[in-house]
Amino acid sequence: MGKRMLTVILAVALVALLLAGCSGGEKQQAADSGKEKVFVFAQGSDPRGLDPAYVDDGESAKIMVNIYDNLVRYKPDSTEIEPALATSWETNEDKTEWTFHLREGVKFHDGTPFNAEAVKFSIERQLPPNRTDDMPYASFTFGPVKKVEVVDEYTVKIILNAPYSPFLANMAMCMAAPIVSPAAVEKYGEDYISHPVGTGPFKFVKWDRGQAVELVANEDYWDGAPKLDKLIFKFVKENSVRASELISGSIDAMDGVDPNDVKKLEESGVVVAKSPGMNINYLAFFTNKEPFNNPKLRQAVSHAINREAIVEHLYQGMAELANGPLPSFMPGYDKDLQPYAYDPEKAKALLKEAGYENGLKVTLLSYTNPRPYNTVGQKLAEAIQNDLQKVGIEVEIKAYPWKEYKEVVSPVTVEEGDMMIYGWIGDNGDPDNFLTLLDSKEIAGSLNSAKYANPQVDQLLEQGRREFDMAKRAQIYSELQQIVVKDAPWVFISHATAMTAQSKNVENFSLHPTGVIFFHNVDKK
Repeated sequence: MGKRMLTVILAVALVALLLAGCSGGEKQQAADSGKEKVFVFAQGSDPRGLDPAYVDDGESAKIMVNIYDNLVRYKPDSTEIEPALATSWETNEDKTEWTFHLREGVKFHDGTPFNAEAVKFSIERQLPPNRTDDMPYASFTFGPVKKVEVVDEYTVKIILNAPYSPFLANMAMCMAAPIVSPAAVEKYGEDYISHPVGTGPFKFVKWDRGQAVELVANEDYWDGAPKLDKLIFKFVKENSVRASELISGSIDAMDGVDPNDVKKLEESGVVVAKSPGMNINYLAFFTNKEPFNNPKLRQAVSHAINREAIVEHLYQGMAELANGPLPSFMPGYDKDLQPYAYDPEKAKALLKEAGYENGLKVTLLSYTNPRPYNTVGQKLAEAIQNDLQKVGIEVEIKAYPWKEYKEVVSPVTVEEGDMMIYGWIGDNGDPDNFLTLLDSKEIAGSLNSAKYANPQVDQLLEQGRREFDMAKRAQIYSELQQIVVKDAPWVFISHATAMTAQSKNVENFSLHPTGVIFFHNVDKK
């Protein structure tokens, strides 16, 4: 090879290297400048859907709160109410008429205007005769609503059948209450559940089933554009896998932290945040059919489950023992409740009284995925199975992935099971939000998972809803909880410590008491 040719080759190679270096530098510079900030949040499973009228699960809620707005919203770190799509509101003297003055100039993600007609549409689609049994929050949220009136383009009046103390708190919830685009609902019909259109800080892009939901920033958001350009909700079933992905840097944050992973995460430099959980983890008996229509049998099972061991060993102390349906920090909590102590001999005696001296066989339904209130998933069912075997109750476990599980346990009569593992994350900080799970009116809508009906409990719930003095409400709820503990439709297991984990380069990320993350102000360094 001649000198000239060698010189040319070397020159070309040098230019190529320089170009490659420039190219890499430009890419790095673009990344460093934050031209596109992509945030990946890992959660346990797909949402059931993204239409707030048709879902009731936490996975859906975490995504929807970033797509939709409500008339009112919660403050970032509490359930205190502040304006959102409504800038102000007032009510009449007996609190049966609520007038909301709406924010002007707001548009839905499809470009159509937000106005009083959109509010009326969003509520009326969940009122009779439009309401269906597939709308789990409709009766709970809008049951008291008599009618909705459009006063003018930016004023709407909601008229109730009777005073309802949780009403304003309910209007901030991420289920049922968000305002949807009427044009989009009309366009997509039943498929709207997969094509959400709101006014929120992020716009829906796509949903790859079993993989992820992708959102992009709403640059025209009325409360200022988000700091992130793209928000991805990635679905990773196992908590431990999520933890490994966070440590490796392939995701930015996660919820559902397994107590066994906390040390590993913290040692890797990941930030783990812990706070008291506004939740309840419970075992529900199907009280509307044999064998658990017998309260003696429910009490026997309650005595047979070692809840203390579950909290100490399964949850590594990252939970508080539940004495009743309400967390200890909530208004209306009754510190004098006496739950069923672990007492296998007492359980055996009650089994005999119930007519099951020789034991019995039952089927326990469970989900496989970890949940925020039960971070060990199916292991809880297995611990209960082991405890009940010791007193002569043989338990068959039927377990399903979370999304499928919701479909199995929703019918009024669940054919294949006798009891089920379930839980609840508070939506609004009001005690009625937990106690309504015991309202017989909520059996059809599936919120009342135990299919529990007690007229006295229903009456006390109504009294509490019509009383606006929280001290008086607390007295009502104390009486109610005493009845429920005696009836034992649930075994009250625990209130999980709420935990999230995030990369140390993430800013303004926090778990709201309602179990969701508002990503509007979240940033990456």
